[in-house]
This record gives sequence, C-alpha cells and structure tokens, in this order.
Amino acid sequence: MVTATASDVLALFEGLVAPEVIEAYDRLLATDGCAKADADALVGGPELVRALTNQGMAHVLPHTPADPAWLRPASPDLALQGVLAGHQNRIAQDTERLLAGHRRLTEAQARYGTTMNGRFPEHLVEVISDRTQISELSASLVNTARRDWMTLDDLATEMPLTEDFAAPPLPAAAGMVRCRSIYAAAAMDDPVARRIIHTCAQAGERARLLPEVAMKMKLADHTTAMLPLTRTGTAAALVVRAPVIVDALREYFELLWDRATPVTAPGRPAAGQDPLPPAQRRVLALMAEGLPDAAIARRAGISVTTVRRHITAIMKRLFRIARRGLSRPSHGRRLAGLLKRTCMPRSLLEDRQSRPARQEPTDAQLHHIA
Repeated sequence: MVTATASDVLALFEGLVAPEVIEAYDRLLATDGCAKADADALVGGPELVRALTNQGMAHVLPHTPADPAWLRPASPDLALQGVLAGHQNRIAQDTERLLAGHRRLTEAQARYGTTMNGRFPEHLVEVISDRTQISELSASLVNTARRDWMTLDDLATEMPLTEDFAAPPLPAAAGMVRCRSIYAAAAMDDPVARRIIHTCAQAGERARLLPEVAMKMKLADHTTAMLPLTRTGTAAALVVRAPVIVDALREYFELLWDRATPVTAPGRPAAGQDPLPPAQRRVLALMAEGLPDAAIARRAGISVTTVRRHITAIMKRLFRIARRGLSRPSHGRRLAGLLKRTCMPRSLLEDRQSRPARQEPTDAQLHHIA
C-alpha cells in the first residue's frame, strides 16, 4: 500500500477543502485513525471531526466487545471521491435554487410588470437621491450581470480621485461576463485615473477611450441601466429597468464603442505591430485603388457605413503617426512601410494632415492608446 505524504495530501485536496480540514485529515491519516473518544484531541476539535465525516474523508467504526468505537480515515482516493461528490451535490442544489429563482422572477414580472389599472409600472424607472443607496447600488450592480457589463465613465468625482475608485471585474466573472468600459481620453492625463483604468484592464476589462464622454452610465445585460442626474452621479441617479430603454442605451454604447480607441495595457509591446488592424488595412488598400465607398463596401463585404467608419479611423491613425514620425523614427518607418504596401497616395495623407484636428486626444493620451 502506497503511503501518502503531507505534500501528497495537500496536492489532492487544496482548493477543494478548507486548509484546517486538510491538516486534520493528514494527522488522522498519519496515525491510521484513533479511538473515537480521542478524535477531538487528535484532529483539532469536534467541528473538524464532523467536517471529516460529513465529507467522506473519515468514518466511525462502531465499537465491538474487544475494541472501542474508532475514527478511521478513508484512503486518499476514496476521501477525494467523497469530497467531489459533496461538491457535485451542492452544485445540483444551487442549480435547483437558481432555476426556482428564475421561475419566481418570471412570475413577479408577470404580476408586477403590468398593472391591472393600466398605469405605467413604477419599478421600471426609479429616481434615487439617497447618496448611500446610490453608492451601494453603483458598487453592487455589476454582480447582477451574467453576460455583459458596460460602463461609460469620465472618472469625475466630488472627492479627490484615489485608487479606491477602481472597480475591476470580479474574478468569478472571468470567462463568463464580457466587461467593457469607455473612458474620457482626458482621464489618461491623471496618473491615478490612468492606474485605475490599467488595473481594470489587467483584471479582464476591455477599455477604450473617446475624446469626450458625455455622461456616466452602467449597464448590466439587457436588464438594468444606471444613469447620473448630476455631473458625478452621487447626488441623484436614474435606475432604468424598462427593456425598450435599456436596449436603446445598449445600442448607444455599441455606437460609441465602435468609435472609441483601445487602451494599451502597460508593458504591452507595440514597436513591431502594424499601426492598423486587418479590416482597416483592407479598406486602405481599396482606397489606394481610387474606389468609391460603395465599391469598397462591395469588395470588402461590409456596409458603406462601416467603410466610412474605417476610413475615419484610418485617417485619424495615420495623421497621429505622421505627426510623430519625425520625433519617433519607429512610427515613421511603420507609416512608410504601410504606405509602400498599400500604395497610399501621400497627397491624401498630406491633405488630411493640413486639416485642423477636431477633438483629438492629446499626445500624452495617445501614448496609452493602441
């Protein structure tokens, strides 16, 4: 019979069982059990004895005329099987509770969502003016998201901005909830705000920048939106649960998302990357052929609206790279290589370069943009 060492036991049960239970099992395994009357002293108390027996890691042998009742450890493989069976049972119970909760939600929406007298259901739109309630709802609303969490933020606050304002995605949401945020580009000028954005990005949030963000907004799935009624949103807020409004706000967010520029995570290499993504390089190559927007759309298999959005993004990107070409040789080489590959007329770039920039992020902000 192979003897399990303490490290073997830890490797088997770590993350599945509480550390103190693992230690209790290891002590019991090392002695191959003990009299039931001595079990509390050996494993560390009656609660640990119950934890071991409840999870199938140990069992009590009844007394016989010759021997007292005995607490004996299960072999490591059987103990692990018992632990996993317990987790499986709890998951099944949690699933049943979740399904029951959704059934109750459906019944509640049917009962309270449409009133008998035809009045507008008050719960679909709610104004909150209590600062504590606003703060708590703002912090906890992300917990309700199951597929999408979207925010607009300029990081404007009534108090001095600190890193406590960071609200990164929950670890439990990783791989399950798509978290996206659009920030005002001016936030990147503030070191604290920049660290907040990067902290959220490192936790799994996809962040983008716009020259201006008109208002704060938080959206959870297709169910709830929270909008500020003041500049910072701490004095009054509007909570919307009306599906038609929430869907419209989602569409508004998606339009802004398409226009926004991705934030580069700290330390991410950029020197060897092409300045344009593949879709925009394709549009740029077709522009170099002198094709009109409609023809580009047909050749690329996209809509005319998307073509025009790509063209705007291309010109802004090339304009920014061109401005830094002299001071940053690597950018100049990247731009030259791109123009050579696509035969992009320099006159087109020069014409765009001669136009005044409108609401462009500053160079300091663009340093943090992909």
